[in-house]
Amino acid sequence: MSHELILTGGRVIDPSQSLDAVTEVGFAKGKVSGIGTNLKRDPQTKIQDVKGFIVTPGLIDLHTHVYWGGTSLGVDPDFYARKSSVTTSVDTGSAGPGNFPGFAKHVIAPSRQRIYAYLHISHAGIYGFSRDVHVGESEDMRLMDPRGAVKVAAEYPDEIIGIKVRVGRHASGDQGIAPLDVALDAANEAGIPLMAHIDEPPPTYEDVLAKLRPGDVLTHAFRPFPNAPATAQGTIKPAVLAARKRGVLFDIGHGMGSFAFKTARAMLANGFEPDTISSDVHALCIDGPAHDLVTTLSKFLCLGMDLNAIIRSATETPARAIRRHDLGTLKVGAAGDASLIRIDDGDFDYVDVTGEHLAGKKRISAHGMVIRGEWWAIGLSQMQTDAGRKAYELAVAHGWNAHSYAAKMAAQALAAGEAEEHAFWEIVEANLKPRVISN
Repeated sequence: MSHELILTGGRVIDPSQSLDAVTEVGFAKGKVSGIGTNLKRDPQTKIQDVKGFIVTPGLIDLHTHVYWGGTSLGVDPDFYARKSSVTTSVDTGSAGPGNFPGFAKHVIAPSRQRIYAYLHISHAGIYGFSRDVHVGESEDMRLMDPRGAVKVAAEYPDEIIGIKVRVGRHASGDQGIAPLDVALDAANEAGIPLMAHIDEPPPTYEDVLAKLRPGDVLTHAFRPFPNAPATAQGTIKPAVLAARKRGVLFDIGHGMGSFAFKTARAMLANGFEPDTISSDVHALCIDGPAHDLVTTLSKFLCLGMDLNAIIRSATETPARAIRRHDLGTLKVGAAGDASLIRIDDGDFDYVDVTGEHLAGKKRISAHGMVIRGEWWAIGLSQMQTDAGRKAYELAVAHGWNAHSYAAKMAAQALAAGEAEEHAFWEIVEANLKPRVISN
């Protein structure tokens, strides 16, 4: 077979094939076209030398919020992809039945990154989430829209992979576990999985797990007390073990309030690794403590989790969770997605949502990706990341509360070779000024 692109010289880790070796990966017509040493070159084959890097199946972030411009918590998906080498973002409930068509048309369709979605059972999704406004969308049962969710899921089968619901003291308030019952009813009717968010009780961790079905996902699974999966004595709660045995998936969903080193240490000490590791990236945690998927993966590397298991948790297993079996693997014929990462040595400071710091000696860093068989520019430099943060701060100061459009435009110009790196700030300013809206 003729290969349009070959990645050569890299260490290829693909848990779906039990593969960990220096070899080559070929791509053609948007798919993986070959894997092995000395793949055949044609005159038109593009060769990308990735010596010194690790090639994985395209990283899948199972918990993100990328309805940029449509919700206050959304981040730009392509900006995030370039920052983190994530080829597939799964949006978890940013949109509900009432606004999903806009998400599909204005964000999912034009995005270069793959985007799938858990559709929120709440009619308007997560609509009141910012530093100044925090309204639990599940507090009002009038917003629960099972009929609309089933209808919209049927209309967008290529984009919607499940139903999302948020329960807990902050998300559902006095309604407790009732929104989960509604969401499960809709998921059963639509024949798709469910992802459940849990925060502080009520309901309890155990009560939520008791209702989940095989293939459903509990996100924020390694959250801190109260409602942690481990006891004060460091043992795993029996309901957690029972749920895993029957096929419930445990997802990290780090975010701004849902991952604690103390919980992770207890779970790992008992041999309980997460099924999937995700960032829960959104506008309030992209600058910390979550940052992105590779930072979240790095925390588990520094906690002692095996690298191959970490990669599986962000490739093969999330692909299975969303029922997209052509993703998360580099098998010939699979979707032509790959991520380029590196393990850096040094002194790195990691922090969880409780404020605990972890001094790490390793870091997983993002350096590029292949999406649909096409090579995409390397991840954002630190300068670009800092500039994106500054652009956001400037925008907010002027009354424009959206995430880093200007930095995205600048990064695209640099990646396309249309500007030199020293001109980054000028591009940010040029793209920011027309977007500023005064109060």
